[in-house]
Amino acid sequence: MDDSVKYGFGPHPIPGSHVFALTPLSMGFVNLKPVVPGHVLVSPLRNVKRFADLTAAEVADLWLLAQRIGATVERHYGAASLTLAIQDGPFAGQTVPHVHIHILPRKAGDFPKNDEVYDAIDRESVQYKAAAAAQPAGEKLDLDKERRVRSHDDMAAEAAELRALLQ
Repeated sequence: MDDSVKYGFGPHPIPGSHVFALTPLSMGFVNLKPVVPGHVLVSPLRNVKRFADLTAAEVADLWLLAQRIGATVERHYGAASLTLAIQDGPFAGQTVPHVHIHILPRKAGDFPKNDEVYDAIDRESVQYKAAAAAQPAGEKLDLDKERRVRSHDDMAAEAAELRALLQ
């Protein structure tokens, strides 16, 4: 996809090269700081802050795309399960004010305690804001020393790979 096309994700522009799936109402795009390999996001194209504010058509389209993407990333990343999560509102940990589903391909032992994945997702959201404030690519963020901000090219390459699998 073309980088001159930008998609909105709350206040963050998403370059077209980072989007790997589009429907009339939703998009799938790669994550700046994935919690596990293959951690991607699915969001409505319309900028909607809360899940309850989506139309019935948007809810159906969002979840159908999440189902299709989930099956693809699970298989592609050699996972055996998926975590699908929505943080709906600021008190639920949502820091990007745009409905989105986290899709994480899961493998045995990827977290010492299975539910730690939710803490990792929450840290990722906080870090997205920090990274968006001009954190250089490849440099570690203080909030989580194990994960790195990915470069534009790395994200575009992953999106191209997933785009081909979904066609």
